[in-house]
Amino acid sequence: MSTNKIHVYFVPGMAASPAIFDHIQLDPELFTCHFLKWHLPDKKTTLKAYAQQMAHQIKHTDPVLIGVSFGGLVVQEMAKFLKVRKLIIISSVKTYKEMPKRIRLARLTQIHRIFPMSIFENVEFLAKYAMGEKVKNRLKLYQIYLDVRDRRYLHWAINQIVNWKQELPPKNIIHIHGDTDKVFPVNNIKNCITVNNGKHTMIIYRAKWFNEHLPAIILGESDVFS
Repeated sequence: MSTNKIHVYFVPGMAASPAIFDHIQLDPELFTCHFLKWHLPDKKTTLKAYAQQMAHQIKHTDPVLIGVSFGGLVVQEMAKFLKVRKLIIISSVKTYKEMPKRIRLARLTQIHRIFPMSIFENVEFLAKYAMGEKVKNRLKLYQIYLDVRDRRYLHWAINQIVNWKQELPPKNIIHIHGDTDKVFPVNNIKNCITVNNGKHTMIIYRAKWFNEHLPAIILGESDVFS
């Protein structure tokens, strides 16, 4: 019966649409998937307040939260307002200490605040900053996946990433990370499930791996830790 199904809520990466999850297929007899979208925050909205607003969209008890990249930060903040069955992050970080040096340097200097606002509307910049990829022949593809181009949202999101202050990872969090991630290099990451040849965008290009392993990870039956 549907009441026994596990409700899985997905949060995409910065500026990304739920289309990044189009190839994720979980057994509909066991799982019901929900895909959250970004909404425009006020300039002074804190990440905590934004996550609380997102948490209001969770309509089921004991949900599974899955966040990709910046969405991984957001689901960790959301989980502080919810009782969750599982908290899973993909291509993300659990603390500010797992951030790469360039982001930690930006936190010290706040240099990101002087970027010209128009740069945030450039697809090539977004693809490199948000997805760790050069556009090249994938321009049309990234125009689909990177659908939030509002300067206010993008400036806000980058500022939240740079200034995230979480020092300790949540208990029982499950972290899935690619070993070739260029946005959040794996050498900074501790206690994760490593995906061989996984890029920052592996939720799109390694969907087969996730379809094979996510159900068991959610159900606590996975052997990928061993």
